Amino acid sequence: MLSNGDLRLIVTTVLARAPDWLKKELVAKEEKTRREAEESLATMIAAALASSNDNRSGA
Repeated sequence: MLSNGDLRLIVTTVLARAPDWLKKELVAKEEKTRREAEESLATMIAAALASSNDNRSGA
């Protein structure tokens, strides 16, 4: 299990590496655009967490 510090680092890293278009769409006025950006970001975070877990388990 990842510690809170590890989780924070992973999420912070994903946010820092997120493309500019995604960051702009997260604050868009159109709900559909925001929702799609949120889903994209959630997918990126989930992938980073899965990768981190794979690396910790030696997979």
